[in-house]
Amino acid sequence: MVFFRSVSALSKLRSRIAQQPHINTSVRWLQMQSSTGQDLRSQLEEMIPEQQERLKKLKSEHGKVQLGNITVDMVIGGMRGMTGLLWETSLLDPDEGIRFRGLSIPECQKVLPAAKPGGEPLPEGLLWLLLTGKVPSKEQVDSLSNDLQNRASIPDYVYKAINALPVTAHPMTQFTTGVMALQVQSEFQKAYDKGISKSKYWEPTYEDSLNLIAKVPAVASYVYRRVFKDGKIIPVDESLDYGANFSHMLGFDDPKMLELMRLYVTIHSDHEGGNVSAHTGHLVASALSDPYLSFAAALNGLAGPLHGLANQEVLLWIKSIVDECGENITTEQLKDYVWKTLKSGKVVPGFGHGVLRKTDPRYTCQREFALKHLPEDPLFQLVSKLYEVVPPILLELGKVI
Repeated sequence: MVFFRSVSALSKLRSRIAQQPHINTSVRWLQMQSSTGQDLRSQLEEMIPEQQERLKKLKSEHGKVQLGNITVDMVIGGMRGMTGLLWETSLLDPDEGIRFRGLSIPECQKVLPAAKPGGEPLPEGLLWLLLTGKVPSKEQVDSLSNDLQNRASIPDYVYKAINALPVTAHPMTQFTTGVMALQVQSEFQKAYDKGISKSKYWEPTYEDSLNLIAKVPAVASYVYRRVFKDGKIIPVDESLDYGANFSHMLGFDDPKMLELMRLYVTIHSDHEGGNVSAHTGHLVASALSDPYLSFAAALNGLAGPLHGLANQEVLLWIKSIVDECGENITTEQLKDYVWKTLKSGKVVPGFGHGVLRKTDPRYTCQREFALKHLPEDPLFQLVSKLYEVVPPILLELGKVI
């Protein structure tokens, strides 16, 4: 793995490589290329031994290279700005936002296969890109989609485990319980108990990971329908792709919603390794905990209000605006409400980020989708007004946006 958590440290290492030609031959940055032939597992089977040797060489030849200084603030601040992980699948730039294997979100929208011409990228395509560093063909994506469908069945005991919880339990608690129930199927645990060679750890890990990815939409959609709908399970539609099936199992079959879910899952598939959930998953996996255990731990980190639960906080705050002022709120009324929130000692949810210093491109592409498909929607218009109103107020207070 070769993309470092700290952008400054990465730049320094790249600079050293540029200055020393002999290093250039031993540390080869992943180059974007199109992928042809083979299924995903076969491609990884060829790539992984090479990557294993590459990491050994990186450690043996450059293991003493310093990547920065550690300050007290970094330690007290939870490793903020500290180089502490190797992460190759994505990089979060403070000004550009997320890049997946070097590709921005708009670039992914252009090059990754879609369900229809000019449509949103298929999440299966991004999964292939993240794992291989290559842009897949439509045929490869379709093959992966079929593979995931074949892995997607959920044992009854998973639903029983979720149903043992009160329906009032937070959805993330129910979701994590479902994932933990799936863990009894772990191929890695079975292989490890039998004494698998360390060089082959990736094989059962791959199986667990693909199985988990395949099953997560059904578990998540059941939790949603249990909490907010009638609790009935909507079965997989074998004619649909991964993102569209997730939307279908939630109970939304409008073609626009299918496209939105494809986009939404794609842009949230990875977000570098330093955030709470990704870091937690990596940390737990370092103990050779299988992907189910690691992912469940990551979900518990994601459930915190300073991480994934922040999305819920945004929705609740927007709901409070609608409840108090109505959907057709004026710009002046909105300014007053924002000031009211700030003067009460609270923050405005959704504005401000631990790394980003410009508008999150994940928001931008969803905004463009809304402008194209539902420009007159009252809630979208409210969010658009907030996008105009909030930044000047925060700048007036000296806040970094």
